[in-house]
Amino acid sequence: MENEKYLNDITEIKNMMHQSSRFISLSGLSGVLAGIYCLIGAWLTYTTIYFDTTTLGNYSNLIINQSQIERLFIIATSVILLSIITGVVLSKNKAKKSNEKIWNVSSKRLVINFAIPLVTGGFFILFLIEKEILGLIAPLTLIFYGLGCVNASKYTIGDVRYLGITMILLGLLSTWFLGYGLLFWALGFGVCHILYGSVMYFKYDRN
Repeated sequence: MENEKYLNDITEIKNMMHQSSRFISLSGLSGVLAGIYCLIGAWLTYTTIYFDTTTLGNYSNLIINQSQIERLFIIATSVILLSIITGVVLSKNKAKKSNEKIWNVSSKRLVINFAIPLVTGGFFILFLIEKEILGLIAPLTLIFYGLGCVNASKYTIGDVRYLGITMILLGLLSTWFLGYGLLFWALGFGVCHILYGSVMYFKYDRN
């Protein structure tokens, strides 16, 4: 009996140490909503740049004017800001319920490790845009976002790692089907976020 109690105590201590080193208040519902925002953004982007269906899937024949660029910038900024605000608000509420601070050592490590691949990829993609190499933008955004998820998964819920791996695979697949980046964007940032967010919600948040 004493040995069994001793082993239970060790297991409990290990679990406490594991939880203290990870930010476990990441909201699954925020992932679902981010996916919905992305699908709406993808549809708005489609109606903006593919008003002529003959250019679908062919970047060489795609002509984007200044007003379209401004609209695309507004769409992208709105989706990103809405996703970030939703994630922060819902994660803050979840942390409050579990008596956890949203900004602690674990969340700082999470943000830093998530940001490193994203910032690197962001600058790389800006260089490609400057060189007018547009075909690789969609695959690279998926790949670098996936790398960010995998890198950050060490400091949060482990399921984020599988989301990252899925994003990387979609990004690599997208390089084979250049010209259909918007479709892969919608599939990765939209559908995958909704699916993984739903899994995380029913697995961690509902209780």
